Amino acid sequence: MEHKKAMCVDTNFDVNSDSRGKDPDKYSQTLKDYHQKLWSKDLPCGNGRFDLAPEGNAYLVHRSSNGVFFMASDAITTRLKKRARHIIEKIPPEDLPEWPGYTVGSSIVFPGNKVDGKMTINGARGFSGKIADRFDLTLECIKRYYEGRQEWSPLEKVLGRYDQFFTLFCDFNGYVDFFLLQDLLKTDGNIDYFHDFKDFRTSAVPQDEVQYLKYLAKSNDFISARNARIRAQFCEDPD
Repeated sequence: MEHKKAMCVDTNFDVNSDSRGKDPDKYSQTLKDYHQKLWSKDLPCGNGRFDLAPEGNAYLVHRSSNGVFFMASDAITTRLKKRARHIIEKIPPEDLPEWPGYTVGSSIVFPGNKVDGKMTINGARGFSGKIADRFDLTLECIKRYYEGRQEWSPLEKVLGRYDQFFTLFCDFNGYVDFFLLQDLLKTDGNIDYFHDFKDFRTSAVPQDEVQYLKYLAKSNDFISARNARIRAQFCEDPD
């Protein structure tokens, strides 16, 4: 009980509130502390622990016999404000679901160091029009990477540059369980997409108001479920 109380995080806390108007992924001390608490734990398959610690100008660093990993925080939800602006403008403000803020359940860590001067995972998934910074599509790419599937993936090359990191979690299920992403999967183990998906041939951006509102609802439901999962695992009282 005392251990869980010490580990407990406030899943309602909006990390924009302590980043002084700057990028919370870099400047929110609360978010950094939460990442360190949540992900400093045993790895699957007996691979040791993934202890994280601040180090110099780096965000959080893991050092062990498994290697050295310089981690960075990144949001796993996007309202697609720029990409879907032409659709959002048609929706009355009162019809848009309330924005819950940027909470810890909306965030994850990826390796933040560039390999051979090339784009990081965070950068690539934001740059790719096939991904549009959506985490459900990012997770589809990660799933294909672990399974060694032959289908093309927009993030195949960038994920390959960080193979040492993904190896830590043994397989896709190990990765999902470690980062508490179970609520983004269907019962059959496939991704529960926020928007219609047909092998990266469909647009990553909803094409009308109905699609956009459905996208927001599913995205918000996932974050609520993940925050509940975080509370249940790390807090004394999940309520």
